[in-house]
Amino acid sequence: MTWFVPGRLEVLGKHTDYAGGRSLLAAVDRGVTVDLTDGDSGIAVSSTALPGVLRLDAGTAPDLPPGHWGHYVQSVLDRLRLNFGDLRPARITVDSTLPLASGMSSSSALVVGTALALIDHNGLRERDAWRANISTDIDLAEYLATMENGLTFGTLEGRRGVGTFGGSEDHTGMLCCREGMLTEFTFCPIVERESVPMPAGFSFVVAVSGVLAEKTGSALAAYNEASALARELVDDWNSATGRMDATLADAMASSEDALLGLEAVAAGDDWLADRLTAFVTESETVIPRAIRALRDGDVAAFGEAAELSHRTADEVLGNQIPETNRLQALARQLGAPASSGFGAGFGGSVWALLPSDDADAFAADWLDRYLWEFPDAAPRASTLVTRPGPAAHRY
Repeated sequence: MTWFVPGRLEVLGKHTDYAGGRSLLAAVDRGVTVDLTDGDSGIAVSSTALPGVLRLDAGTAPDLPPGHWGHYVQSVLDRLRLNFGDLRPARITVDSTLPLASGMSSSSALVVGTALALIDHNGLRERDAWRANISTDIDLAEYLATMENGLTFGTLEGRRGVGTFGGSEDHTGMLCCREGMLTEFTFCPIVERESVPMPAGFSFVVAVSGVLAEKTGSALAAYNEASALARELVDDWNSATGRMDATLADAMASSEDALLGLEAVAAGDDWLADRLTAFVTESETVIPRAIRALRDGDVAAFGEAAELSHRTADEVLGNQIPETNRLQALARQLGAPASSGFGAGFGGSVWALLPSDDADAFAADWLDRYLWEFPDAAPRASTLVTRPGPAAHRY
């Protein structure tokens, strides 16, 4: 069997999902393909991009370096075995058309694709434990996200994931978005909100900065710090109010003046105050404005919302770097009506919205100008043109 899982384009929604906020997402027309056939014993996994075969058997995970793609596959195997028992032998081959560590969630696509193939191979959808916990694609997205963050889902026990204290945005986009559409979701739990069409005659151009946005090392620490600050703010709020809110969004929804209360809780701590401002701006201002603009066919207003998102990410959230800031500024200077960095940040990529007829020429010019200023990025930097594609599907 073969599963295709698209990459996820986070149009807007920087570090909002694990705090219960809004994201505006699209699946893209590139992704990860996972091909599974019967095996003789254990699980053998290979990649078309690299030589060799990994043997990922129960309790005998190989000694892999940090960030190696095999860790993501191992996390899937360990979690499925914990929740459903032994797995049938299989040979798995992975192929990808996504730029690695670009912010388009190649690692989560690998998790989703591997899990979907093994779920089908082992008939897990027919198990009582599955039926008791997973009945929709949204349920499935939440469950697959816990394979990375290590949390329990329903009665399906969690265990150590890959060390990312993140949410379920990536998995939701891959499983629940639709071709030609941008879709708003809120999280914790996942709720599908409004879908708006991609502006007619437009495409996204994605520029990969060449600075790896890996979920390891310093980038992982910075990502987890943003998550931890959101959690700390909620904990302080609960202590001050006697409430038991789970997320920033829950706290915000608790009363009409909750924002004033949260601001009072964060007062005197610049880190917490900035984290609150970044969340409120992105989730409560930027995304509603962007959706209204797209609904009205107002590309210029959409661009203004994206501009505010990027500026807030740089100046308040602090997850942008000189390379992504310059890519965003160059895109606007070259005439893109909208552009923003996206994903976890601390590296990664920037999207620009362009008329489809101009997209290829724009992409080449954008990359040339960027590399003139950042020549050391040349080995890893690239561009691609994409439109919202279909969700994960089996061939």
